[in-house]
This record gives sequence, structure tokens and C-alpha cells, in this order.
Amino acid sequence: MTGYQETLTDPSYRRQIVVQTAPQIGNTGWNDEDDESSRIWVAGYVVRDPARSPSSWRATRGLDDELRTQGVVGISDVDTRTLTRHIREHGAMRAGVFSGEGLAGPDEMIAAVTASPAMAGADLAGEVTTAQPYVVPAAGEARFRVAALDLGIKSNTPRRMTQRGIEVHVLPASSTVDDLLAVEPDGVFLSNGPGDPQTQDHATELTKSVLQREIPLFGICFGNQILGRALGLGTYKMRYGHRGINIPVIDAATGRVAITAQNHGFALEGEPAQRFESPFGAAQISHHCPNDDTVEGVRCLDVPAFSVQYHPEAAAGPHDADPLFDEFVSLMEARN
Repeated sequence: MTGYQETLTDPSYRRQIVVQTAPQIGNTGWNDEDDESSRIWVAGYVVRDPARSPSSWRATRGLDDELRTQGVVGISDVDTRTLTRHIREHGAMRAGVFSGEGLAGPDEMIAAVTASPAMAGADLAGEVTTAQPYVVPAAGEARFRVAALDLGIKSNTPRRMTQRGIEVHVLPASSTVDDLLAVEPDGVFLSNGPGDPQTQDHATELTKSVLQREIPLFGICFGNQILGRALGLGTYKMRYGHRGINIPVIDAATGRVAITAQNHGFALEGEPAQRFESPFGAAQISHHCPNDDTVEGVRCLDVPAFSVQYHPEAAAGPHDADPLFDEFVSLMEARN
């Protein structure tokens, strides 16, 4: 019912249509504080019952106003739960929302959908990354400096780091290792992002350079897949991905279960708790999802690097993963 603004502005949804399973959307309107980026990234929006008027002291306009302003097409009066069950049964698929002059006969619209490019093989990180580097200052005294590779970073991620005394330098996805080292970072962060991780050869090679130098590294979501590929693991497109705020994850080291927020349609190959040799020493599948045994985290045992498939910066309800930022700080403290 809430959080749709963060979803719509999440760069990880580039070129995707989002279906909301909550029956009514738009209740809290739209404000200028909760955006996760500078714009709406979804390609289309599907809801059952759009709220007729927003009701929140923070709202400055309605959801439909913002969709219209940014030119994002939406459709309502859809039985979204039936649609969700259909996707659950048949997997995520290409789709289209047609409006106005785009409306045509069913055969023509279906042809347009089937002719659209598939998500597998899509190189989208370069479409959402920042054009220029920028700095997010630490809250209070700066204890560490982190170079964050922007593959589709959300605004709350640097915010969570600055609260721990980290000065965050956000760099474009095309940055070289020299660009990264010029920041003189105490640590490197790999962000979330859209598209197929198999297309990210540059980010993978950059990650290898960081691992060779043993600079503390932390990755989330897309960054987890990039680290895994740097360690020699493969990736694959999931049938329908993990979406939402209630995905359980088991930590191989402790056996504890965390309830996590997730948004990914690709995953790393591997088995729960699997140990393997990489070009940078021993590593382990550190976390997995008990629902389907999907890899949810990787940890290097000989160099200071780890990553998770979920979103520790998300504040949609569970905060179980928030201490991962503290673990990143501990790695940087140990290195210093």
C-alpha cells in the first residue's frame, strides 16, 4: 500500500512493467523526499484500484499526476492477483501496455510485444548510471571513504553509509580502476542495477582489480552477481525472480534466518553453503533462500569481500539486513 514511490523510482526496474499486488495504490500520493533516483524508471504500471485522492500530510500531488508528468503509461481495473498467479505459473514474460495512438488490433499489439527485446542479454546499467561522479558527505566526522560503482544505485544506499561516518564517492559504471583508485577509497561498493549480469564484463574486470588489491568490497543485488562472476561463478535468468519485502534468507555461518527485501530476476549459480576455489582464494556461498535454494550471498575467505542478493538499505518493514553495513565498516577498520 505504501512504498510504490520507491519502487517506481528504483533504477533496477528499467524497461520493466511493474504489477502491484496490493489492491489499492496511490493512497499516500507523491512527495519529493522518497524518490530513490531522479526519475521514474518503470516502463509501465499495472494496478487494480488507483486511489481517487491521496491522503498524507507529506503528499504534494497524486500518483497519477506524477505518472502523467513523466510520461509513464499505467493501466487500472486489472485483477492483479490473478495476473500474479499467472506469472507465478508461467514465469516473467514480455508484455505491453498500449494507450492512445498506440492502440491497435490484438494481433498487431501481440506482434509488437513479441518483437521487443528479451531481458536476457540486456545491457541496461549504462542507461541508468550517473553521468558524472558525485560525493555524498558523511554525517558528522568522516571516518572512511568509499568508492561506490553506480550500476543503478538507490538514494537510500549512500544515506545508510553516511550515517556510519562514510564519505561516499558515487562513480559512473564506465569508471576505470584508475578513476576508482584516485578516490583513495577505504572500501568499494557495488550497487544494485538492471539487466543481465553477463553483459557487465567491464564491472567484472574492475571488481577483479579491487580483489587483487585486497581493498574491502561490499556488493548488493546486481553487485552480488558481479562479485560472483569475478570469482568464477555463472549467472542465469530466473523464472520469475524474487520481488517483495518478505523473502527469507539463511546465513550459512549462523543458521539464522533474515526476512529481506528483494528485487532481482537473475541469480548466481551455486549450492547452499558451497565452498569453492576462486582466482582470489577460497570463497563460499554465504546465504541462500530456503524457498528455492537461490544463492543469496557470497563471501571471500582470503580477501576482504562479501555481497548479498537482497537490499539491506530497504526500510520497507524488515531491518534484519541493516547490520551488513556495519560489517562493511568492520572490514575497513580491520584493513586500516
